Amino acid sequence: MRGSAQQWVVFADENLSAANLLLDNLLLNACLHNIQQAVEKYLKATLIHFEKPFKKTHSIRELMIILSNNGIHIEISDDDIDFLDTIYLPTKYPLGSALPDFYPDKEICENALAVAKQIQSQVHQLLASQNS
Repeated sequence: MRGSAQQWVVFADENLSAANLLLDNLLLNACLHNIQQAVEKYLKATLIHFEKPFKKTHSIRELMIILSNNGIHIEISDDDIDFLDTIYLPTKYPLGSALPDFYPDKEICENALAVAKQIQSQVHQLLASQNS
């Protein structure tokens, strides 16, 4: 794995570890924020590893489109992409109309964490296989 991509993966792994700790302590908003950040960083690490350009974005869908357009496949459902894209702003800023129609609960966090762990696994495997 290229050096810069490795740094992104380390940070993403840290976000995912933090999400687990936050969930254990029922700090649900922060848990979701760290999950979204982890997924975003895993996708960016993949683009960096394959030397594919991307613009600054927090959109999981936009990153997935760039990956797909470059023949890089990471499995995630459209519903999960949409959900992850609803997390960034509401968990970072209490912006009135930007808040989602729900407050995070443990089940939502557990489901999001499962998606993030699947992406973590795929990215680790994909980047490791490219080093072989």
